[in-house]
Amino acid sequence: MAEGSYIGGFTDHHVHLQLVDPNRLEQSLLGRVLDLGSAPAAVSRFAQIVAARFGDDPSGVSISYAGAFLTPPGGYPSDRAWAPPGSVREVATLADAAAAIAEMKAAGAAVIKIASNSTAGPVFGDGMINSIVRTADQLGLPVVAHAEGPGEAERMPGLGVRALAHAPFSTPLSDTEVARQAGRIAWISTLAIHDGEAREIAIDNVRRFHAHGGTVRYGTDMGNGDSPVDLNPAEVEALREAGIRGAALIRALVPVAATNGRRFLLPARDADPFDVVPAVPVRPTSGA
Repeated sequence: MAEGSYIGGFTDHHVHLQLVDPNRLEQSLLGRVLDLGSAPAAVSRFAQIVAARFGDDPSGVSISYAGAFLTPPGGYPSDRAWAPPGSVREVATLADAAAAIAEMKAAGAAVIKIASNSTAGPVFGDGMINSIVRTADQLGLPVVAHAEGPGEAERMPGLGVRALAHAPFSTPLSDTEVARQAGRIAWISTLAIHDGEAREIAIDNVRRFHAHGGTVRYGTDMGNGDSPVDLNPAEVEALREAGIRGAALIRALVPVAATNGRRFLLPARDADPFDVVPAVPVRPTSGA
C-alpha cells in the first residue's frame, strides 16, 4: 500500500461562489469551501445541489457559507458593482442585526460575515459589533470580519470576532499586537490578491503571526479577479514566502476527511499539497 494520508481534498476558507462557476470545483483539489459573501438564496441553492447530487457518497465539494455581508448603511461593499443582488445586508440598528443574523441562520449559514472597511465607507461601532457577535454566538455562528483600514484589524479580537477574512494588509502590525492576535483570532490568508506594498505588509504580518503560534487558514478570495477555481498556486507560494511550509502548510489547508468517493493520497514525506494524487475509491464491505 502506498505510504501517506488519504484526504478528500483541501479547504479554501474564503470564496465567492456567485463570482465563479462552482461546478468546476468538482475537478479541483478542494474538498471544502467557505463562501464569505453571496446572496443567501443563491449559495444555499449551490450547496443543496451538491448535497443532492452526491448524497451519502460525496465525490464533490462540501459548501459552507455566511450568506450576505452585514454592513452599515452605505458601508462596503454595498456600492461595489461586483456584489450580486442580495449579497449585502445594510444594518442600521440592533434589531436589524438580529433579523439579518436570523435570516442567515435560516438559510443554512455556518458563520456570519461583517464588513468593516473604513477606507470605503462607514463601519460598525464597537457596541454594534459586540452585539452582532453575542447574537450570532447564541445561534452557534462564529463571526468573520473583513477588516480594512487603520485600526480595524486591531479592534476585532477584543470584540469577539473569531477570524479575519483577510490577513491584515492595511498597515504593519506591531510585534506586541501580532502576539496578542495570535492567541485570540484566526487569520484567513488571501495573500495573493495583493501586490506591491499591501502584499509585503500582509506577508510580513503573517510571517510574524505564524511565528507567534497564530492560526493561519488558507483562503484565496476566489472570485476576486482571475483566480483559479481550484487550489491556487500563487496563494500557496505566498504562504511559503511567509514561512508556512511543510506540515504547517498542510495544517493551513485543513485537509478534509477522505470519503468513499473521490480521494487523494498525500505523500507523507514531502507534505506538499501539489504532490497529491487521485486515490482509488475503497468501498466498505458488508458483514461482521
